[in-house]
Amino acid sequence: MKVDLAAGSPPPTAVGRLAAGAEAFGFDALWLAETEHEPFVAAALALTVTRRIEVGTGVAVAFARSPTVIAQAAFDLAALSGGRFQLGLGTQVRAHVERRFGMPWTAPAPRLAEWISAVRAAWATWQEGAPFRVQSAHLDLSLMPAFFSPPPLAFEPSGGRPRIPLSIAGVGPGLARLAGRVADGFQVHPFHTARYLAEVLEPALAEGEAARGPGAHVERIVPVFLAPSDDPSLREQVRGRIAFYASTPSYQGVLARHGYAHVGERLGRLAATGRWNEMTALVDDELLAQVAVVAPTAALPDALAARVAGHADRVLPLLPFEPAEGGAVSNASLWEAVIRALRAL
Repeated sequence: MKVDLAAGSPPPTAVGRLAAGAEAFGFDALWLAETEHEPFVAAALALTVTRRIEVGTGVAVAFARSPTVIAQAAFDLAALSGGRFQLGLGTQVRAHVERRFGMPWTAPAPRLAEWISAVRAAWATWQEGAPFRVQSAHLDLSLMPAFFSPPPLAFEPSGGRPRIPLSIAGVGPGLARLAGRVADGFQVHPFHTARYLAEVLEPALAEGEAARGPGAHVERIVPVFLAPSDDPSLREQVRGRIAFYASTPSYQGVLARHGYAHVGERLGRLAATGRWNEMTALVDDELLAQVAVVAPTAALPDALAARVAGHADRVLPLLPFEPAEGGAVSNASLWEAVIRALRAL
């Protein structure tokens, strides 16, 4: 099992130290989000200071960009790194797509399938000389002169010809099904439970894989909150993050699976009126334990391993990781124990 670091969205001035620290510590990949900062810029910075670790977007918002823009950024990052870049795409939610990015909103899963097809069409044109032609409900692409085409990727990975892994993220079964059908990986949202993963997402992934054909397997990329029961400050930070996610209407299928739909409705009303400080109290200890792994610090590694065994190919333990200038990590012993427990699987 691979153990990756969810790096969040660090400022450009911090990316180099974080990436170098993650590589030195032994992580397999570093995933960069799109919140405060732009993930492709961060990925370029991370790749230039590392030599082994993979770097991916976890995630870049697909509908904030044209497919060709996404394809070119990913192609350049793959060339820069000799094949260590992974493209992770997400849909975001309607309010953000329309009111933060100023882009139109339509049904996300069908539209994301179009974007993925177009990204791969651009790659095939640049890498293999295939005709660039994409026609779909939202796209009519047919122009790719040689002047605007980058040279083919030259690295030779062990699996054969150069390729760029593409994963998508999602909360519900529709995007999981799409991932099984067309993607290389599925990034499970941090706001999930073991039961929701097993009863909702896994069947949808399997359905998509079956549609692709025999032997198809999509990499399961699973982040999990860790809430040490003997560290009240960190535990309450996790509780607050869960409250934030649970207030999103499109994420509330997770709550409904556990009989907490009413909590999601209340959180949504508080978020809509900016009453953020009141939200954390609505996430009780039972809900916290469903979403996060809650255990004493010494028991967290084994508890996390038990949670993800058989359900993940890559795990992103959601714990603070802050390398200092000299490379020291304040909670290094816990991270080392977590990595050992996961790799033992």
